[in-house]
Amino acid sequence: MKGSSSSSEVKAPVFDGKNYDFWRIRMTTIFKSYDLWDMVQHGYELPEMEIDALEEDLTETQLKTLKQNQMEDARALGIIQGAVSDTIFPRISNEDIAYGAWEVLQQEYIGDTKVRKVKLQSLRRDFEYTRMRENEMIKDYFTRLFDVVNKMKTYGEELPNERIVQKLLISLTKPYDSIVSVIKKTKDTETLSVQDVMASLRAFDQRLERHADFALEKAFQSLNVGSGNQASVSNQKPQWKGKNKKWEGKGLHNSRPN
Repeated sequence: MKGSSSSSEVKAPVFDGKNYDFWRIRMTTIFKSYDLWDMVQHGYELPEMEIDALEEDLTETQLKTLKQNQMEDARALGIIQGAVSDTIFPRISNEDIAYGAWEVLQQEYIGDTKVRKVKLQSLRRDFEYTRMRENEMIKDYFTRLFDVVNKMKTYGEELPNERIVQKLLISLTKPYDSIVSVIKKTKDTETLSVQDVMASLRAFDQRLERHADFALEKAFQSLNVGSGNQASVSNQKPQWKGKNKKWEGKGLHNSRPN
């Protein structure tokens, strides 16, 4: 049932005024798991009637819907209230609906609509211009790219899966050209998940590392072999002493004229 509790409640993280972006993402996931996210974002509409005569004039269906909305809203508000510290709680203590409490925190820690639009525009630019750097590890690039993606999500823009996949495939350095080409030729990038792409890139990266280690090992072996040859050559006595000198061949006797 929508908004119903389960045997294993998801524990909400407590917000103390720091790392609001991360807290908001976690709270959004919790609300979605209880099917309450729409209630938090938009609230609910009351039937178009006079408030003082509301309940007695409602049909049975309308009354049932209203009670359900009120219960879900109270549940969402309770989750928000329980997920803030004692120092933050006074900011939302006068809000009697989840939407109101959520908006108070949004405006204080993210900004109003105009501020959010400006920040989101900046993050969109960051996303478009983000590229993997030379000699950057693939896992570090993933962290850097998805930090931007998560911030965009915080400010209200969730990028579609296809766009993130395309971004990954066009923003890597030259050593990854071959695996990108294989993915584009063998997979449908419109339905391919971000996780699958990342897994393929990690596997390819591991192969690159193995090849690099093998090449390095071969190089050291070659150096060792070369050093040994030079040593053996240096220990040999020269067989020819120079112009007009006698030949000192091993196992040969010098001949004298009679």
